Amino acid sequence: MSQARQKRVITIQDISCIGKCSLTVALPILSAAGIETSILPTAILSTHTGGFSGYTFRDLTNDVEPISEHWKTLNIEVDAIYTGYLGSQEQQHLIAQLFEDFKGENTLILVDPAMADEGKLYPAFDNDFALGMRDLAAKADIIVPNLTEASLLLQKPYRGSAYDRSYVEQTLRELSDLGPEQVVITGVSFAKDELGAAAFDRNTQSFDYYFTERISGYYHGTGDIYSSALLAALLNDKPLNSAIAVACEFTVGAIRRSAAAGTDPKFGVDFEHEIGNLLTMLAAV
Repeated sequence: MSQARQKRVITIQDISCIGKCSLTVALPILSAAGIETSILPTAILSTHTGGFSGYTFRDLTNDVEPISEHWKTLNIEVDAIYTGYLGSQEQQHLIAQLFEDFKGENTLILVDPAMADEGKLYPAFDNDFALGMRDLAAKADIIVPNLTEASLLLQKPYRGSAYDRSYVEQTLRELSDLGPEQVVITGVSFAKDELGAAAFDRNTQSFDYYFTERISGYYHGTGDIYSSALLAALLNDKPLNSAIAVACEFTVGAIRRSAAAGTDPKFGVDFEHEIGNLLTMLAAV
């Protein structure tokens, strides 16, 4: 019996050498899920930028196009392209071209528009960057913003916690109208003790929700962990409603471990010890 072809992802994000986020979580999570993971680093930082000071930063924008041009000579098949934190509008333009160069008939493009949280853009970004991210999201098959990023993509005021199910579903539809067939919004909650995700599939016109316990505190890198686990589930043939559940359970499991251990949140969460549970969930029928 022949072995099925291993699926391949290109993921385009920065490398933060300390502080688990971006490529240092995407690569191990996707690889553990059985997916060949090709990386295109957009920058190298000594640490991530949340909670650390004095970090080093090396911009790799000038390397993106030469790497892409070499890859084009290899005639590789790509099952998914996954973008996370991008450092500039120039990188947005380069990645939009990479989408065109490598998207095949069945290639899934997932854009995590990592640029803001808690009502504010990250310090390096402005509204022009947000508009550029909206253009990139329009080329995606699925996007995974948080509520702040959703507001920025739609150029609407951020509501904080003053929202209801009707608002979430309207926002999901409007985000899908930008281009992506599927939208997942993270950090959704309708009760103080729960937190989760809401999803919309334009093809089926269906909404799905999944909630887990809310653990107090702010934990860096969990958005990247969530998006990586979501893509791992989708590429293991999980439907969207199951994929958001897998990603939620995996992410909260990692947070729970770190909270119990009293780990300094700026160093990230213990997703490594949750990978076995992720594989069990991916294997479940």
